[in-house]
Amino acid sequence: MITKYGIDNVLIMLGVAIAFIIGGFTVPYYWLKFVLLILGFVLMAFALWFFRNPARPLHADAESDDTLIVSPADGKVVEIIPVTENEFLKSEATQISIFLSPLNVHVNYSPVTGTVEHYRYVPGEYLVAFHPKSSELNERTHVGMVTRAGRIFFKQITGYVARRIVCDVKVGDQLKAGQQFGMMKFGSRMDLVVLPGTEIFVKVGDKVTAGKTLIARMKG
Repeated sequence: MITKYGIDNVLIMLGVAIAFIIGGFTVPYYWLKFVLLILGFVLMAFALWFFRNPARPLHADAESDDTLIVSPADGKVVEIIPVTENEFLKSEATQISIFLSPLNVHVNYSPVTGTVEHYRYVPGEYLVAFHPKSSELNERTHVGMVTRAGRIFFKQITGYVARRIVCDVKVGDQLKAGQQFGMMKFGSRMDLVVLPGTEIFVKVGDKVTAGKTLIARMKG
């Protein structure tokens, strides 16, 4: 299944791929036929693979325990660091950063069940997404949510390749843990920022799956 957030991109990429394939069957030079056909089929496969939207049942424990935080993205944990978060949490906090490679599913999921109380889009640079300063300097969206167990803040961050963020939320929206809310296109990063006392289950180097991997438990 293709995500609704990427249908426009898929149509464009498939159109280009089909043009390459038609060209491959019509040009008179065998080497050029080969190149165009390969480019066409590779681009078609990449479009369907990158914008895939696999079924993701929520982790069973998170169905009944709203203190649990599930991963908002597929990828690899690249940082777990102390930070001072002055925009929404207004507290000392811990930042958990997940890097998404171009091979990961890029649809994003709400990490908790609660209400969106803060949203901000921040224009910025395009450092590689695993760069420590990308959290502060790159183009990104900031989302703050309030749950029955506490508050949480997270960021969608573009990378060197990713140049577009889709964030389908606004202040006042009610989200459920595991609910899709947007995507980051072509490689990116997601930062989760949690309050002191949060029990963190993951470590740097762990691979996580959106909606399935338990990231942490809020203090409540």
